[in-house]
Amino acid sequence: MESFSNICLAVTAYGILHSFLASKGFKNRAEQAFGPWVKRYYRLFYNLVAAASLLPIFWLVWRSSDYPLYLIPVPFVFITLLLQAAAAGCALAALLQTGILDFLGLAQPLEGAVKPSSPVETGFYRWMRHPVYTFGLLFIWLTPMMTVNLLAFYLSATVYILVGIYFEERKLLEEFGQPYADYRSRTPMLFPPYF
Repeated sequence: MESFSNICLAVTAYGILHSFLASKGFKNRAEQAFGPWVKRYYRLFYNLVAAASLLPIFWLVWRSSDYPLYLIPVPFVFITLLLQAAAAGCALAALLQTGILDFLGLAQPLEGAVKPSSPVETGFYRWMRHPVYTFGLLFIWLTPMMTVNLLAFYLSATVYILVGIYFEERKLLEEFGQPYADYRSRTPMLFPPYF
């Protein structure tokens, strides 16, 4: 069980770092320290740091002592793999809908990259406010094999996503104002209303 708590602590530390770097206060301090050009490259920097800081967690999940909890047998494993592929495809479609280059931080350095003036409310965003998170969570929880280490990682990641949504929604309200408040009042957070 030591690996379970170590993985949970590592994901918590990642979440704190990720949230700190995403905060408006840190971005403003970075801009004051390095100049206005930081605004154009910050998202790319943020994503690179986020990806690099995930690597030790993946290593910890992989290298720590582990115990199997379950393995979905053939032929049922093919159903979960198919559902995982569908979830990954839907997450990618949602990212494309809001701008994958913007999400990755590659659009901001280009001249003329502008932020939308209203939230996206079409496609998957018509039924849920955070489809990328919804499909990401479906992807991880449909894993056909579960171990103690994966369970620790998935539980911690799920908690972090749910906490992160709270802070992200505050930023979206600040960015879009009343249009986002209206959208939020009529659109569920993660799952369509008939779920």
